[in-house]
Amino acid sequence: MNDTYFYDPAKGHGLKHDPFKAIVAPRLIGWISTRSADGHLNLAPYSFFGAFATFPAIIGFCSEGRKDSISNIEATGEFVWNLATKPLAEQMNRSSAPVGPEVDEFELAGLTPAPGRSVSVPHVGESPAALECKLLQIVRLNNLDGEPMDNYLALGQVVGVHIQNAYLKDGLFDTHAAQPIMRAGYRADYAQIGEMFQMFRPTA
Repeated sequence: MNDTYFYDPAKGHGLKHDPFKAIVAPRLIGWISTRSADGHLNLAPYSFFGAFATFPAIIGFCSEGRKDSISNIEATGEFVWNLATKPLAEQMNRSSAPVGPEVDEFELAGLTPAPGRSVSVPHVGESPAALECKLLQIVRLNNLDGEPMDNYLALGQVVGVHIQNAYLKDGLFDTHAAQPIMRAGYRADYAQIGEMFQMFRPTA
């Protein structure tokens, strides 16, 4: 007996809410800072974010709709990812407000724009860690029919890393102490790291 619920996304899920984002969870938040061509700062969280390579380190986020972050990155070729944490959750949420491109979300959320070292884009001074990035490419996604979607994937190579010294323990970044928060479930659902465990990869 097959005790599972199956649906074809093209035909609808038939549930109270689309479960896709609740299944692909938790996800680190793409809290992205950018600067426009005319100097306006922008800070916005994105639900779809990930790391894609290590040598060199490459990260990316996807925007549903051509938002200010994508326009700014396309214009300047730079962005910064900031680690969103439990102590910064309210500020992160405030930076998601649907405001105009002239509004500085650093100021709106009461955050400190700390100057970059390898890019002209500031990072969130209160965040335990931030990754400065140079743009590699922006990809507009297509669906199975080859039709362009209103989704834009920005990939960047990490060219600078900021870590607050308080989160370095014996030369290791203390992820648990940093308290990263993640998207999990539906619109208002977030998660944070609980118990951690170690498991080493087999050698043969």
